[in-house]
Amino acid sequence: MAVLTVSGLSKKFVERVLFENISFHLEKGDKVGLIGANGVGKTTLFKIITGREEPSGGGVSKEKNVTVGYMEQHSCSTPDRTVYNELLSIFEAQIKDEKRLEEIAFLIENKIGDTDELVAEQFRVRERFEREGGMTYVSRTKAALSGLGFTNDEFFMPTEKLSGGQRSKLSLAKLLLSGSDLLLLDEPTNHLDISAVNWLEGFIKEYRGTVLVVSHDRYFLDSVTNKTLEIEHGRSQMYTGSYTEFMEKKRRQQEALERQYENRIKEISRIEGIVEQQKRWGRAHNFVTAASKQKQADRLKEELVLPNKELETVHFKFTPKCESGNDVLICENLSKSFGNKRLFDNVNIHIRKNERVFILGENGCGKTTLFKIIQRMYEQDLGSVTLGANVETGYFDQVQSNLDLGKSALNEIWDEFPYMTETEVRTALGRFLFKGDEVFRPLSEMSGGERARIALLKLMLKGANFLLLDEPTNHLDTSFREQLEQTLLDYTGTMLIISHDRYFINKLADRILVLEKDGMREYLGNYDYYIEKTNETFDKSIFKAVNQKTDNSKKVNDYNLKKERQSNLRKAKSRLKRCEENVSLAEERTEELQALLQSEDVAADYEKLVEFTNELEELNGRLESLYEEWEEVSSKIERLENEE
Repeated sequence: MAVLTVSGLSKKFVERVLFENISFHLEKGDKVGLIGANGVGKTTLFKIITGREEPSGGGVSKEKNVTVGYMEQHSCSTPDRTVYNELLSIFEAQIKDEKRLEEIAFLIENKIGDTDELVAEQFRVRERFEREGGMTYVSRTKAALSGLGFTNDEFFMPTEKLSGGQRSKLSLAKLLLSGSDLLLLDEPTNHLDISAVNWLEGFIKEYRGTVLVVSHDRYFLDSVTNKTLEIEHGRSQMYTGSYTEFMEKKRRQQEALERQYENRIKEISRIEGIVEQQKRWGRAHNFVTAASKQKQADRLKEELVLPNKELETVHFKFTPKCESGNDVLICENLSKSFGNKRLFDNVNIHIRKNERVFILGENGCGKTTLFKIIQRMYEQDLGSVTLGANVETGYFDQVQSNLDLGKSALNEIWDEFPYMTETEVRTALGRFLFKGDEVFRPLSEMSGGERARIALLKLMLKGANFLLLDEPTNHLDTSFREQLEQTLLDYTGTMLIISHDRYFINKLADRILVLEKDGMREYLGNYDYYIEKTNETFDKSIFKAVNQKTDNSKKVNDYNLKKERQSNLRKAKSRLKRCEENVSLAEERTEELQALLQSEDVAADYEKLVEFTNELEELNGRLESLYEEWEEVSSKIERLENEE
């Protein structure tokens, strides 16, 4: 039985249908990326799985004794607890057993009570303590906190003093250590810097359970997932493979559906042409033929499947109003502190025309402060900032502080660009998917993604030749991120970008600058080049220490796990053999049909031509499904064999 089975799930509201007939299953060890545009119901699906919300139809079933962990279940419950003690609180049972073992040892040593009963209880408690991870819970707690970026000093900070990002990281740590069999992760990389995301990737790769993760971080999805579940047009479809593999398969599938649709339309048109011709001839047998052919055309129309339309996307372009000089930005020996906190010293930057430069660094290292110094919003302590000739800057603020939340979308744009007509403003908003009465909505009622679109529209209309973008992909769904990437690739100006989106960095970066306390380190390439040069690797034993309760419990389960893997491997190999046999039969029949369609007898017989053409199309669709099944089963066999 699958760890989780979702069957025919639907969720409807009075005003709209969110999704319907969602069906999929997750097997033990699956790492599945759940993707879809903002608003398709991904978080609602999570709430239904956890029982927090009721579906309108369908159901969810879980394997017996499977425990589900969801990040919202693990919020910080006691404000005056330290970070370390808050995370330790999930090991309450182990802490209680540990104290009881100390009490029993004291009683036995001092000969208080029935020694035989105490020894028997000691054995039972110790066995449970070791089985439930009592020997390692302290080291696992420290490893999780360190991996997610907490310093030793922050271990003992009260949780009430944590920032929003730190609270999210602590909640994530509690979830990861909860011992759940199925983890539901909703945007887990939000608020994490790159080193913490790398740590999380390592954890998930070593995690023995099942993971369903919602994320717009495509690099993260490529790194950790083996399947992709997409919700689109209210329905779901599961693909074998990571995000990039999914995109390629979806593209091929869409092209095949469009070709099939076009071929059917042509065939219907051809048959209806015969019908018209037979009617014009006007004899009795012609009308009989016409009626027969019309029925054939009607059947094809009934079977016609219109390919899904592409989701509506934003189309925009950044066009500089003027060209800058060759030297765009020169920063020399910049330093900045706030009170006793030193952010950075000796920062030197030289940006030239048409470069695409990214700034990386740990959270809190001063990247946004550096941008504000360049924008003259903050004053540096030491050093100088020089903008080149004819440089016009455009600044994207990740917190969108330059938006007036009391204004409507229409007024926010119009007040900034009063020379535009109302029609021009509404046309511009329409290109960013704000249509009809949506242009009158206050920004205060909009989502983070919608506000980001407004900020990007203002940036586009400004026509700057030097863009300073601070986390521009935050809050954007995947399709908008891809459109933004293409727009920036086509941009003829210069860019300096702060981002944690490694897929985005990989696609755009000419050069990477890493901000540290004592200056900048430079890497001439994209993110993959940066990783190669820094050789940023992690000790897998840390992930294993966090994931595994104890070596003893592992040994207890090893035999059963091995037997289960062997059984699954035999079943998978049998399934692969059947799949290969079906592929062989389908390919043989395909060759026969192709030969028949080339023969003169069939070419002259309309009915046979249509019959064989239809069968060939059905076989092609069948082969596509069989090839996907073969890939899925082959991957499963490879994974099971590697686990042996």
